[in-house]
Amino acid sequence: MLEPIVFTQSRPPTDNTPASDPERFLRVDHLGTDLRGRSVRGGAVTLGSQGGKFLLTLGSTAILARILTPEDFGLIAMVIVIIGFIGIFKDMGLAMATVQRAEINHGQVSTLFWLNLAISIGIMAITSALAPLLAAFYKEPRVTGITVVLAITIIFSGLTVQHQALLRRQMRFAALAVVEVSALLIGAAVAITCGLAGFRYWSLVILHVVREIVTMFGVWVLCGWRPGAPVRKSGVRSMIAFGAHLTGFNIVNYVARNVDKMLIGWYWGAAPLGLYNNAYRLLLLPIQQINVPLTSVAVPTLSRLQEQRERYRAYYRRGVLLTVAAGMPIVAFLFVAAEKAVLTFLGSQWLDAVAIFRAFGPAAFIGTFNVATGWVYVSLGTTRRQFAWGIFGSAVTVLAYVIALPWGPIGVAAAFSVTLVVLRFPSVVYCFRRSHLELSDLGVALWRPAMASLAAGGALFGLNTMFEIPVPVGVGLALDFVFYAGLYLLVWLLLPGGRQSIRDILEIARDLRQSQPNPRDGYVGQSEET
Repeated sequence: MLEPIVFTQSRPPTDNTPASDPERFLRVDHLGTDLRGRSVRGGAVTLGSQGGKFLLTLGSTAILARILTPEDFGLIAMVIVIIGFIGIFKDMGLAMATVQRAEINHGQVSTLFWLNLAISIGIMAITSALAPLLAAFYKEPRVTGITVVLAITIIFSGLTVQHQALLRRQMRFAALAVVEVSALLIGAAVAITCGLAGFRYWSLVILHVVREIVTMFGVWVLCGWRPGAPVRKSGVRSMIAFGAHLTGFNIVNYVARNVDKMLIGWYWGAAPLGLYNNAYRLLLLPIQQINVPLTSVAVPTLSRLQEQRERYRAYYRRGVLLTVAAGMPIVAFLFVAAEKAVLTFLGSQWLDAVAIFRAFGPAAFIGTFNVATGWVYVSLGTTRRQFAWGIFGSAVTVLAYVIALPWGPIGVAAAFSVTLVVLRFPSVVYCFRRSHLELSDLGVALWRPAMASLAAGGALFGLNTMFEIPVPVGVGLALDFVFYAGLYLLVWLLLPGGRQSIRDILEIARDLRQSQPNPRDGYVGQSEET
């Protein structure tokens, strides 16, 4: 006899397995009954939460940018570059190995958990010991204390790796959304309070610490899985190899994306780095809000479809279309309206960031489909090839940074854009060579959003050049956006096949709105007990 459905956030979707069985947190066989529905619902939840995170991040940054100075942001950026790099090792790609693996058991996940924790403790100790050297590198003594405090967050982060992976593996995206939004909200509130109290750059340090602590507690409560003792010969060797190749790629990719900040901080100082870093964040933040959540949904789904070639290709095309249809117009709009965007969100003291902001534009536009290769490598388990390409691409990018460094932050930003544009096509060709996909799969998804975005951007630029409406800058930005959005949609409709592609996107939107969790599917924290 069925009991009433129990809604709980501390337990994952289950079939009728005993509550004491830890394997219930690992199974994914129940996902196959409604994979499309789960991916759609997961996309809706994740995009919704990412929208909330975007608004929170944008709002808190706008407030903190008016309380603090570019130098304060630059000091934190100096350290975050190193903390982020070292933090890659605490994961070792084992989270994605847990998500991608078709079958996994409690002993394996427990072994990976303790491995992640041991690595995190070691990394924290090494980072703290290196703090004085980092301060000497930047010629900035305040970096020592910042580094030691932020190093502590590596342990909190290491404690969450496998729990977050299990939530993604079972496509429990609502639970992840609750944790991420709560952590960001609480961290931002504490940081703003500290900033108003005169804590200066320490406000930003506190933001990172609070966010990691809240995240750790949140995923432990909502996941429900608890690690057992590590198991020798548990069969994790292949997972570690998968993770090692993914980590290798993440390392070289991180270097390519962040050594520019180290070089600017070393060569030009904290204030120029603050301008550079916030210009980078303001332009790329909207893209991250799209790419990150879609990746968290797409990778588990594509991993489940890796043996079904045509379904894999169809899902891939749809996923990339959603990504670029939202991302490309945002980048093109912000490129044209850069001055108004900086004044609105950061304030007049950040006007020197406008030129840097625009120099990043081509990289951000191409970056809207950076996920196009990452989804393929991870879902098909070909991270060794991803690592190989990463070494080549990162070497070229870092060389470009070094060459451009004497030209300041604007030159470095331009170098980033040039290298990304030049390398994008060969990187896709290399990735697709041993996959289910063809270049046409990507081309079909890209060309309409690209054409519509560029056409609308050109029209907006012409309008702003010819006319200047005497309204407050925030109002002007809003008017520009309304004009741009309407023209973007109009151009898309006029393109060949545009109406049908819009109908396809609207169909996805209806799915997002209408799809409701089925309790028997065990969606997001619901379980049915007998």
